[in-house]
Amino acid sequence: MINWQAITAQLSDCLGEPLLELQAHPMSGGDINQAFRLFNPERQFFAKFNRAELLSMFEAEKIGLDEIRRSHSIRVPQVFATGVDENRAFIVMEYIELGGPADSERLAIQLAGMYGFYHQQFGFHCDNTIGSTAQANPFCDYWVEFWQQHRLGAQLSLGARGSFEAALLDAGVRLNENIGKFFQGYKPRPSLLHGDLWSGNMGSDSTGNPVIYDPACYYGDHESDLAMMELFGNPEPRFFSVYDEIFAIDDGYPLRRDLYNLYHLLNHANLFGGGYAGQSLALIKRLLAQV
Repeated sequence: MINWQAITAQLSDCLGEPLLELQAHPMSGGDINQAFRLFNPERQFFAKFNRAELLSMFEAEKIGLDEIRRSHSIRVPQVFATGVDENRAFIVMEYIELGGPADSERLAIQLAGMYGFYHQQFGFHCDNTIGSTAQANPFCDYWVEFWQQHRLGAQLSLGARGSFEAALLDAGVRLNENIGKFFQGYKPRPSLLHGDLWSGNMGSDSTGNPVIYDPACYYGDHESDLAMMELFGNPEPRFFSVYDEIFAIDDGYPLRRDLYNLYHLLNHANLFGGGYAGQSLALIKRLLAQV
């Protein structure tokens, strides 16, 4: 049982103002967390809960959302509190009513603004998670090195300790050793990325303003966010035409799109098994044919 009185008290301390005791209504929070709308006659919030040892996951989420807010580009929920109550970690944030009309043009403009928020290096201020998989983000000067070691290499190492078959591992390692060839003549800058930008992590508020949430932030190639939007979503053609006017999409993007999406397919293979391993191997073979 969640002690809502204690959660109310902790949130009141973080806000620096008294709160009437909050009630809770269960909501969809994905496969990982319990989620609730918290409310009283004066305020409402969105909260997620998980095991106490996963507090760092929520703390990293707060850091990511705060970084996106700092870019002044696109709306994200404001985080008010993270902590542990008894044996549960929690994060409490702004409740945003979603379901407004989608606006592809505004989304393109605002995401381009976020990707124009740069860092000197690739990586992030903290490690975080992609789904429930640990995602390391040490700062690095070279994008290819970062992707080899901390994205594809990390997923292949995880698969080697798990259930990946030799054919997938061997082909994956061979591809990873050669990915520099996909970046000849292309040098991305370290853009602020959402990191897990599929259709389930974005929406529109009641006024049609785009909202993104549940990030796995780091600084990297803007193409990798665009790629995931296409992997688990279907951006309208208008989105890409408007985006390209603001933040030009390189001619080599279609090929690198497959490389970037391989990371997410491998992660799904590690998390869920099933047909994701076969999809990953087929994609690796297509990429190797271009090496």
